[in-house]
Amino acid sequence: MAARADEAPTFDLRRLALVLAGVLMLAPVLFACQGASGRPPCPAGVLCLLYGNGAEPASLDPAQIDGVWENTIVSEMIVGLTTRDAAGRPMPGVARSWTTSADGLTWTFHLRKALWSDGTPVTAADFVYGVRRVLDPRTASFSAFILYPILKNAEAVNAGKLPASAAGIEAKGPRTLVLHLAHPWPNLLIYTSTRVLWPAPRQAVRRWGDAWTRPGHYVSDGPYTLVSWRLGDKVVLRKNPRFWDAAHVCYGEVDFFPSADAISNERRVRSGELDLSTVVQSNRLAFLRRSGMASYLRVAPEWGVTYLVFNLDVPALRDVRVRQALSMAIDRKFITGKLLRGGQTPAYSLVPRGMAGYPHGPRAYWASWPLARRQAEARRLLAAAGYGPQHPLKLVVKHRNSADPMLFLPSVQADWRSVGVDAQLEQNDVQVAYQEYEVHDFQVGDAGWLSEDPMVYLDLARSDTGGQNYGDYVNHAYDAELDAALAAADPAVRAQHMRAAETMLLADAPVAPLYFIASHELVNPAITGWVDNPIDTHQVRWLCRNPAPPPSLAAAAP
Repeated sequence: MAARADEAPTFDLRRLALVLAGVLMLAPVLFACQGASGRPPCPAGVLCLLYGNGAEPASLDPAQIDGVWENTIVSEMIVGLTTRDAAGRPMPGVARSWTTSADGLTWTFHLRKALWSDGTPVTAADFVYGVRRVLDPRTASFSAFILYPILKNAEAVNAGKLPASAAGIEAKGPRTLVLHLAHPWPNLLIYTSTRVLWPAPRQAVRRWGDAWTRPGHYVSDGPYTLVSWRLGDKVVLRKNPRFWDAAHVCYGEVDFFPSADAISNERRVRSGELDLSTVVQSNRLAFLRRSGMASYLRVAPEWGVTYLVFNLDVPALRDVRVRQALSMAIDRKFITGKLLRGGQTPAYSLVPRGMAGYPHGPRAYWASWPLARRQAEARRLLAAAGYGPQHPLKLVVKHRNSADPMLFLPSVQADWRSVGVDAQLEQNDVQVAYQEYEVHDFQVGDAGWLSEDPMVYLDLARSDTGGQNYGDYVNHAYDAELDAALAAADPAVRAQHMRAAETMLLADAPVAPLYFIASHELVNPAITGWVDNPIDTHQVRWLCRNPAPPPSLAAAAP
C-alpha cells in the first residue's frame, strides 16, 4: 500500500492546474532549437510506418495483454474469426462465413485456408487452444472475465471447477469451429475479433512455452510478424508473406515506438521522425491547428470513459459516504471545458450515453446540482464519516503518466482540497499503473475503458470479474441484475436490468466517472486509408502512403 499523503500546500491548486497546462503549451519552444534527429533508416525497397504508440508493452501474448497500446501491436499479428475494416466494423477474418442457430446459442464458423507465419495451417483447433489458454487459471489472464457471460461454462473453467474441455468451444474438423454460448449475444461478431477469442499457435507455445512471444519464436496469422523488440526503443513488425491478403498490405515494416510524452511525440511527427502518434495532449488542439498541423490532427467521438476507482480494501474508502463525497466534489465541467478542451464531455455515469441497446442509462443523483451545492454536501458527508479539519482524510492517487491525466489530476486534487481532503498524486508508467490496479496495490487510481458493448462497462464491477475489478467491489444484488439482463430475450427488459444495475453502481460509488472521451491522433497527411471511427481502431493493413509526402514542419511557438 502506498504511503499516506503529506500536508498539501495552501495555494490554489485549481489555478496551478491552469498554470501547468500553460507551461505544457509552451513546451515546444524549449524543443525548437534542438532540431530533428532524422528519420530512422528503413530497409532498402521497404515502405516503413513509424508509429508513436504511447507505452511500452508488458507482453505480446494475446492471453496476457491488457492495454490498448499492447492490443494495437498484437492485433497486427493475430487475426481472429472476424477482424475490423477501415471504419472499425466487423468483417470476415479467418472465418469466411458463419451461421447461427434459431435460439442464438450456437454459432458455427467456416474457416478459410489460412497459414501461420511458419507455414503451418491455421485450424479450428488453434482457436480452441487459444480460448482454453485464456480460461486456464494457470495463465492468469485478466481478460478471461470478458468470456464469462458469453461462452458456456467459461467462468467455471476459469475458476478450475470444470476441465478446459467443458468450455463452449469445439472444433468440428480442421475448418469448422462451433461456439456454444451461455446466453444469446447479438454482439458476438465484435468479440470474435478480439483477443479473448483469438487463435494461438499451438506449435510455438508448446515448443517455447512463455518464450514463444520473443523475436525469432513468434508465430502469427495476421498481416505482420515480430522481428525485434528492444525495451525502451521500439517493437518492429515485418510483413507476413503468408498472410492470405498479403498482396494488398502496403507497409512492409511497422515500427512501434513507446512514448507517453505528448510534446515529444508532437515534435517527432513535425520533423518526420514519426508518421503518426496516438498520444496527443488535449489542450493543445487549438495550437496544433494554428501552427500548421491542422491537416495532421484527427479528432473524433469515441466510445470510452475515463474514471477514478476507489480501492475498497482501504478502510476509509469502504464508507460509501466518503466515496460519494469524493465523486461529487469534482468539477467535471472545468476539467473538460477549461483544461482538456478536446471534445470530452462530463460523465455522471459509467456507460457512455447513446450506446446501441442502452441509449439512456441513469446518472448520479447529484449530477444536475451546481458545484457549490455538491461540494457543500461532500463536506457534510465527510463530516458524517468522521473527517474534518481535526481529522483530515489523506489519500494517495496513483495515476498514469499519459498526457491527459497529468493535466486533470491537479484539478481533482484541488477540488478535494476544497472539501478538506489531502490528496497526493503519484504518477506511474501506464502499464505499471494498470498492473498495480489489477493486484489492488493502490488507494485511488485513474483509469480508462473502451468498449462498444454497454454490458462490458458494467461487468468491470462484477464481483467475479477478477483483476479488472480494480477496486474489489462486491455487490451480489448488482451481479444478480446483470445476470437477469443476460437472461432476458427482450432487449427492452435487458436494458431495464442494466439500468437497475448501473443505478446501484452509482449509488455505491466504487468508481467516479469523470468524462467520456474523444480520440486524438496526429497522422501525417501523406498516409492514406485512415478512417475516423468510434472505436478508434486503425489496422495498418488498410493504410498506405502517397508517393510525395509533404515536407516536415518546423517546430513553432504558440
